Amino acid sequence: MDKKLPPGQFETEKWPILHVGDIYQFNEQTWDFQLFGDVKDMVTLTYKEFMQLPKTVQTVNMHCVTTWSKFGTTFEGIALRDLVKLVELEEDVKYVQIYGYYEGDRFGYSANLPLEALQGEDSLFVYRWKDDHHDWQDLDPKHGFPVRFIPPESFYLWKGTKWASGIRFMKEDEAGFWEEMGYSMTANPFKEERYR
Repeated sequence: MDKKLPPGQFETEKWPILHVGDIYQFNEQTWDFQLFGDVKDMVTLTYKEFMQLPKTVQTVNMHCVTTWSKFGTTFEGIALRDLVKLVELEEDVKYVQIYGYYEGDRFGYSANLPLEALQGEDSLFVYRWKDDHHDWQDLDPKHGFPVRFIPPESFYLWKGTKWASGIRFMKEDEAGFWEEMGYSMTANPFKEERYR
């Protein structure tokens, strides 16, 4: 895997923990994952149903807008493209909003992304990871347990929603949590798209 450091970034072997709000307390009995928006029928998955979906293992590079980059972390999770197969999209769906828990609200956090860029094996809803210094381990709560979205490295990591709770499919792009506060809508670290 290539190690190309985006402008303004430094390399770290650690996986720093950054988030706003409280840490979601997982309850398997009440947790579910929703696929909704511009779809023919909404789909709701229980935790058990979600974890029975096909698994993908992929090694990715992560770049945080706070200037750190971590290379070569391997994740296991559910590819976004496999979740898309569970719904019938309406015509002209080009964007998604990926939601996560924030201050007790299951849709309190969101990140907007173009759907076309998320069709590879590097767009994962992950639940465990490893790297050169750690064997396989579950995400801990501060990293987004039970499920966190990891985007392709062509996006800053704030697009990687922690405590993921659903995907809304959209025909028009809409600002997410950080975008509403002035962060870039496109967030490409190689173009240093940090802010609008």
